[in-house]
Amino acid sequence: MKAHLLVFTLSVMFIASIGMTPAFGQVQGSIVVTTDKSSYSEGEIILVTGEVRDLYSQTPVSVIVKAPNGNLVSIAQITVGSDKKFSTEVTAGGALMKTEGSYTITVQYGTENRSAITAFEFDTSVDNNNNTTPTKPVETSKITGTTVSIQGSSDLIGYEITGGKIVGVIPDVDANSLIISIDASSDGSITLTVPRSVLDATNNGEDEDFFVLIDGEEVSFDEMISSTDRKITISFPAGAETIEIIGTYVIPEFGTIAAMILAVAIISIIAVSAKSRLSIIPRY
Repeated sequence: MKAHLLVFTLSVMFIASIGMTPAFGQVQGSIVVTTDKSSYSEGEIILVTGEVRDLYSQTPVSVIVKAPNGNLVSIAQITVGSDKKFSTEVTAGGALMKTEGSYTITVQYGTENRSAITAFEFDTSVDNNNNTTPTKPVETSKITGTTVSIQGSSDLIGYEITGGKIVGVIPDVDANSLIISIDASSDGSITLTVPRSVLDATNNGEDEDFFVLIDGEEVSFDEMISSTDRKITISFPAGAETIEIIGTYVIPEFGTIAAMILAVAIISIIAVSAKSRLSIIPRY
């Protein structure tokens, strides 16, 4: 009985220590974040600034923007200055910021206990001069003429595109996918050489097919597979905005890793509990 009580107590303490909501788990005043305005229109620059209470060497601040429905809009890692302050800019609008409403910005400094949240309103109709504003892409990755870098990975995605240009690439951890925002001025195609460390599709060690969506509609594609990467060629129509490649793995973010750690810990606790229970059952 004592063994059961001990295991139960340890389980509750462990889960509570990493599973609390921000309202109770956040170290009060450890980090603050603000935007320069409370609302923005298409094409405006959202200036995000903040300050940390304690400075941790070589630890960046993660800045995560989410839409009203909870979808990921952008994620970036920002270096904290010696004055304990940080700042970054996000362009309002683009393929991943279309819906009007309240968007949230979550900043996290090392652990979930050091985090803060702010919000802003997004209006797609007019800019500050009451003029219709064209859509501008959200900058979520560093793009050159031949490669794209993704937050969370040192491996580069190679690409070739005709009929348009890439304006952003972000991983969607919940969907195990990469979301590529494009500006398609005409019918064209894109060829992506994706390292398996960035995105992959496997089942029991065997390669699986990706699912590819253009603006939410499934499309066919060509693929060449090697041991290190997967080369995908996708045709798109003029006016296309979003290509999503869905697999079984994409670069994880902190929350996913924490969930995995929690799952392993719970399994370990259950195993210890089962062993303790067996050890106190009388043998006849």
